[in-house]
Amino acid sequence: MDCMIRLATRDDAAAISSIVIAALRESNAQDYPPEVIAQVEKSFTPEAVEVLLNKRKVFVASMHDDLIATASLDGGVVRTVFVEPKYQGCGVGRKLMATIHAQALNADILTLLVPSSLTAEGFYASMGYRKIRDEFHGAERTVVMEKSLQAYSKHE
Repeated sequence: MDCMIRLATRDDAAAISSIVIAALRESNAQDYPPEVIAQVEKSFTPEAVEVLLNKRKVFVASMHDDLIATASLDGGVVRTVFVEPKYQGCGVGRKLMATIHAQALNADILTLLVPSSLTAEGFYASMGYRKIRDEFHGAERTVVMEKSLQAYSKHE
């Protein structure tokens, strides 16, 4: 997929919110009940995304000037990896994760954790992440996964 990856800005907050909510409603809704989706959506309003932009390194993928995906790095934790549903399976998520991995290595972070949704567990597993535990937040089950970046170098 021919897309551009860059750091997100405050001007991207509404578009990031839309991407996350669309993915939650169309993809994650297959694995979670409506009340869990509605609860998670509250964490991704445009205002909530603006707050996250100040706390994490947030990246966006764009194609033809439209934002189509997002991912963030919060210390050694990968968070908020969402791809607009019509672009899922096209390599955009992998391209964002390559950027996240490079950022982590540049910061000398050699192990990454990702609190994965049930929906994305296979995606992360295909990228070398392994399940270390399940966490439950009410009715929401999160799969905590880990990947060592020690086999990689900053030059790869």
